[in-house]
Amino acid sequence: MPIEWAGLGPELLLTLDRARPEPLRVQLERELREAIRSGRLAAGERLPSSRAMAAELGISRGLVLECYSQLQAEGFLTAASGSATRVAAQAFAPAEMSRRTPAGSPRGGPAPAPAEGPAHPFVWPAPGRRLDVDFRPGVPDLTSFPRRDWVWALRESCRDATPDDLGYGDPRGAVVVREVLAGYLRRVRGAVADPEQIVMCAGFGQGINLVLRALAEDGARRIGIEDPGDDDYFVICRRLGMEAVPVPIDERGIDVDALAATDVRAVVLTPTHQFPTGTALGPERRQALVKWANERDATIVEDDYDAEFRYDRDPVGALQGLAPDRVALLGTVSKSLAPALRLGWILCPASLHEALVEDKRLSDRGSPALDQLALAALIESGRYDRHLRHMRRVYGARRATLIRTLSDHAPQITLHGLAAGFHAVADLRPTTDEDATVEAAWARSVGLYGMSLFRLTGGGPPQLVFGFGDLSEPAIARGIATIADLL
Repeated sequence: MPIEWAGLGPELLLTLDRARPEPLRVQLERELREAIRSGRLAAGERLPSSRAMAAELGISRGLVLECYSQLQAEGFLTAASGSATRVAAQAFAPAEMSRRTPAGSPRGGPAPAPAEGPAHPFVWPAPGRRLDVDFRPGVPDLTSFPRRDWVWALRESCRDATPDDLGYGDPRGAVVVREVLAGYLRRVRGAVADPEQIVMCAGFGQGINLVLRALAEDGARRIGIEDPGDDDYFVICRRLGMEAVPVPIDERGIDVDALAATDVRAVVLTPTHQFPTGTALGPERRQALVKWANERDATIVEDDYDAEFRYDRDPVGALQGLAPDRVALLGTVSKSLAPALRLGWILCPASLHEALVEDKRLSDRGSPALDQLALAALIESGRYDRHLRHMRRVYGARRATLIRTLSDHAPQITLHGLAAGFHAVADLRPTTDEDATVEAAWARSVGLYGMSLFRLTGGGPPQLVFGFGDLSEPAIARGIATIADLL
């Protein structure tokens, strides 16, 4: 039974290359055919309206209408007057699906999920100190949590919950939320997602511990991590009898040659929007990384922490879609809704699935069922995507304010890492003392955070990481004006 997306429904990850001589209509038709053939779009599933699709892709509505008309003629889509355009039931070819199924995994294989970002404490220099303006990275707008929608979703989940839902259920999570998430990840993130391979968890913190423990049980003793990145991995790995091995990042993402020079059996990445540098893993690096994983029989752990928020770039699909039998995809609602919900998911490869599910069962018997049901209701109703669209506009305006204010007060500062998410990296002058700048800003009640906080092996030019997710536009402008002379 197809998921009945309400409202505008979630977006659909499609890639159009305007540099190619091939017409955009031909590219769009091919992308939609592949989404249907691969199972990312299920039989009977509703497509975005032509107006919504055109707005999302930045193309004309007429082009979308031509594409839909052609695919209807080919039998891929169906539409009736006054009704939505849907995937036709006869469009599916089970034989093609079976050819895409990784060995040892159920139909369609495992798929990764959006992960919440690093759990770095970000305290400098004293925890709990009150600041006038705090450019702390990794924090979403906590004032914009959709309280009414969440209360509605909780009411729905309580009303419809069965006695079985309220008991000790499947440790992987409620079937309905896993089905909705699988459909959402296929559609929005380009993942190869099967509900059977999804395990609900208490945010990124529990998710990464479950995955790393499963890897440890499988014999992994050294894990690659991004540098700059999250130094909590050193502690987590040490507790599991493993070693975290920093691997350098450059403007195209993780250095795969440097990774290959190590003997690690797994690597933890933020490929869509690297934290904290903001770079995206380049296409050639993605292919090289998958090749490395296949040759080494290695696992890639993908943290998809803020892929929902992009601005002046085309959507980038999850790495898991390229190698579902090699990638564990971690996702949460910590950036899209609020960290306090502690709701996340793991789309795990078949090789880790059994050990991970058993560990989850022994850890807590499963995540809170009513919250899972509420999340499913929120996504399927369209309220979740409505919130994301609203927040993309909010963060986009704050991003613009940061760029404009820095340009006005400190024009020599170069910003980058701004294509997605809600933090940016500022390059300071080579002679600037990063630590002294940060300390001076804190003395003026403005929280700044230097890149040295995230450099795992030291070195590097002076840089600042500006978080703007939880700051209003006036607060951003006021904070930059307060520290302009320091920059």
